Amino acid sequence: MSVAVLDGNTVTGFVEAKEAFGNCVDEYFKMLDSNGDGGISRDELAEGLGRIFTVELESKTEENIDRFYSTIFERFDEDRDGRIDPNEFESLMREIMLAMARGIGDLPVIVALDQDSLLMMAVKHELAGT
Repeated sequence: MSVAVLDGNTVTGFVEAKEAFGNCVDEYFKMLDSNGDGGISRDELAEGLGRIFTVELESKTEENIDRFYSTIFERFDEDRDGRIDPNEFESLMREIMLAMARGIGDLPVIVALDQDSLLMMAVKHELAGT
């Protein structure tokens, strides 16, 4: 864990840096695609999403967890093949990151971040000035 200062612009700037964001998303996609078949199944997503973000549901009932992943697949599995492909995954990550940027807002916040989290990648990108 590291402590960092960021604001919504830090996150938005990272998402808008197409090459840097795309490379990072590709890396996470490969990590979640545990069987290497080029798509992320519902089980792979459920197993691996917590490595990228801390996924906390208000009420961790099986029904709520099922609804959470069903919503992701309804929204992002555009070809309805039961897998999230690399392009669909990038859309998912983009939407999550931009939602976090809106939630953080314009005022700087101090946060503890995992070294490999997408938010830490946004901070590193901003610090690199790219």
